[in-house]
Amino acid sequence: MIAVGQFFFRFRNAIFPIAMLLAVLLASPHYSFGSHTADLWVDLLGIAVILAGQALRILTIGYEYIRRGGREGRVYANELVQGGVFAHCRNPLYLGNILMVAGFLVVIGTGWLIAVGLPLVILVYRAIVAAEEDYLSHQFGAAYAAYCGRVNRWLPDWKGFAESVGPMRFNWQRVVVKEYGTFFASLTALLVIQVWTRFGEEGVAERDWIWIAGVGCLLFGGYLAARTLKKKRLLHG
Repeated sequence: MIAVGQFFFRFRNAIFPIAMLLAVLLASPHYSFGSHTADLWVDLLGIAVILAGQALRILTIGYEYIRRGGREGRVYANELVQGGVFAHCRNPLYLGNILMVAGFLVVIGTGWLIAVGLPLVILVYRAIVAAEEDYLSHQFGAAYAAYCGRVNRWLPDWKGFAESVGPMRFNWQRVVVKEYGTFFASLTALLVIQVWTRFGEEGVAERDWIWIAGVGCLLFGGYLAARTLKKKRLLHG
């Protein structure tokens, strides 16, 4: 499991976008349960799950960011972060990712894809966490063992959260710097799925391309604005 996790950790930034693209292509465009109304409710459910995952990521990054992005494609950490959301869940960013993927699978609305895709995503992240835990246990020893003993691996325990973050300042600039890519990629994916579904069921009328182009321009403009602020170091992450 550790070796598998090290592999997925190394290529995780490429694997998941490719996997989501394949999921959209493998799922023929259709309305859930054959109904436009039912599809709307299913989409709202999926979007709610996506927002929950995104909110968890924002909450985590805003209070205390964990620099566990790896070094040269391998697991690496320069310190054992235990504050903010990490005082209540050991892997809140990965949990947020799982929720977001689950939400997208619901929006795509293909039963077999949810049944196959969600367990695979959970397995991949479980393997990545196994690799990280092996590294952290060797790197931080007893301190990490104590941390594992009081904080759940996956299920957040929000008891005492207000006290945990009370002395801390929520860093919106860091959220924008670290999360703008994920945020705009998620919105773009939702737009693509909606267009894909409508194209398959009804075709896309000429007037539809106006709002599609408008939303696409807004997303691209927002992404460029955030990226420019980051590159010019006008935001401090």
